[in-house]
Amino acid sequence: MKRLKVTSLFLVFCVPALAAGESKDNAKQLRKAADVVNEVMATPEKSIPRDLLARAVCVGIIPSELKFAFGFGGNYGRGVLVCRRGGNGPWGAPSFFTVGGGSFGFQIGGKSTDVVFIVMNPDGARKLVQDSVKLGADVSAAAGPGGRSAEGATDAQMHAEILSYSRSQGLFAGVSLSGAVLKQDEDDNEKLYGRKVMAKEILIDGTVRTPAGARALDQTLAKYSPRGGQPFTSHSAPARSAKRHSP
Repeated sequence: MKRLKVTSLFLVFCVPALAAGESKDNAKQLRKAADVVNEVMATPEKSIPRDLLARAVCVGIIPSELKFAFGFGGNYGRGVLVCRRGGNGPWGAPSFFTVGGGSFGFQIGGKSTDVVFIVMNPDGARKLVQDSVKLGADVSAAAGPGGRSAEGATDAQMHAEILSYSRSQGLFAGVSLSGAVLKQDEDDNEKLYGRKVMAKEILIDGTVRTPAGARALDQTLAKYSPRGGQPFTSHSAPARSAKRHSP
């Protein structure tokens, strides 16, 4: 009987504490994402070009991605994706995701790296809300050009669905995410919103309210790109179904 009471007390007091800890972890990740955007955009000559950011429908941020690469390489990161409501409205609610696999073109070594990518059109956004997509295969991806404007961007960069960047030890540059597998993190989304919610509801449908912990990230994105994007309801070709991949 005593053991039963002890177990019951543990469940009453410890389980909510664990849940609160998980919630704090998500809030911390959102704050870190806002900090990364501010730091990346702080030097206009080396930042994401404002004209490209104005075209983007979504922004993905992976703060301090853990890199482990010795020859063949491998990566794992946990990030957050935010889209403009309707594709061209104000920045909306965030959706968590994980990304792994491939060397991402980073230098050899075990360094922690911030990654930022911008989604350039509605089709790219629709593909990313699938359960799992392989970047460079299911959705086209290229290393993004840097600077004040995208005047020097290549044709491949201007036609890519995703343009990506990395920042490590103060160095900021375009980096290819081709070969990486991006998966929606349903568990973290459930912890953040307190219920099961699909990435499509959050990012494309815009039916999920922005939680308090994500407002700083939305305000940060609005500071650098208050308007832009393309409407999700535009008559673009439907996205093909993404195949499932293992990182």
